[in-house]
Amino acid sequence: MDEKSRVILWQKYSKQKSFDIKEKLIIEYAQLVKVVAGRLNMYLGNNVEYEDLVGYGVFGLIDAIDKFNFEKGVKFETYASLRIRGAILDNIRRMDWIPRSLRKKQKLIDNANSKLENALGRLATDEEIACELDITLKEYKKWLNQTKLLTLTSLEEYIEQGSEIRIEPMNKSRYTQPERVVEKNELKEILAEVIDNLLENEKRVIVLYYFEELTLKEISQILGVSESRVSQIHTKALKKLKIKLGNNMELLAGF
Repeated sequence: MDEKSRVILWQKYSKQKSFDIKEKLIIEYAQLVKVVAGRLNMYLGNNVEYEDLVGYGVFGLIDAIDKFNFEKGVKFETYASLRIRGAILDNIRRMDWIPRSLRKKQKLIDNANSKLENALGRLATDEEIACELDITLKEYKKWLNQTKLLTLTSLEEYIEQGSEIRIEPMNKSRYTQPERVVEKNELKEILAEVIDNLLENEKRVIVLYYFEELTLKEISQILGVSESRVSQIHTKALKKLKIKLGNNMELLAGF
C-alpha cells in the first residue's frame, strides 16, 4: 500500500473507527512489529524467543492504532515503534523470570568496572574485567550476554520515569520560530558543558552515538570492548545527563 492509500485509510478510521478498517491497519503495519522485534531479538540473543517478541509487539501495535491521533500530523511509524517496543519490554518484565543469580552477576560486573576505571583512569577492557572477576574471558562474555536484558530494561525504565524524548509533529518543530533559536543555542551550550563533565568513556559513547550517529556495535569496535559494555556505559551516561538536564533531555533528539 502506498502512502496516499495509507492516508485515506487513516482518514476513514479516524471518522468511523470500524473493526474492518482497524484490521486493515494492523495488517498494513504488521511488518513494523517484526522490525522492532527483530532489533530487540538481535540485542537479547537467545534470552527470549523471537516469536514471543512479535506476539507481545502486536499488542503494542493495536494500542498504538487505538491511541494514534491522525490529525496531529505525527508519523505513525515513529509513534507505533515506541508503543511496540514498550509493549514487548513490559511483557518481558511481567514474566519476572530473571533469576537472582543474574542480578548478582550484573552487580559484580558493575563493581568491577567501577574499580578498574578508578584505578586505571580509562575504560577497562573485557580481558581486564574478566581478570578482576577471576573468570575466563569466554565466561565473562557469557555473563554479558545473559545480562543484556537487565541493561535494556533498566534503560527503558529510566526513560519511562520522565525522560522520554517527545515526538514532535512533522514540520512543527518547537525551534522553528525565531525566538526559539536563541533558546536552542543556549541549551546546546548547557548540553556541551554537561557532556564535558562526563567520564571520558561516557563522553566518547555519547558523542559517537548521538553526534556521529554510530551504532553500538560500531562504537564497541572503536573502543575495543563488547557491545554489551558500550550499552552499559550509554545507560550510565544517560542517567547522569538526566540529573543535569532534566526536561531538556530532548536536546539529544536534535542531533
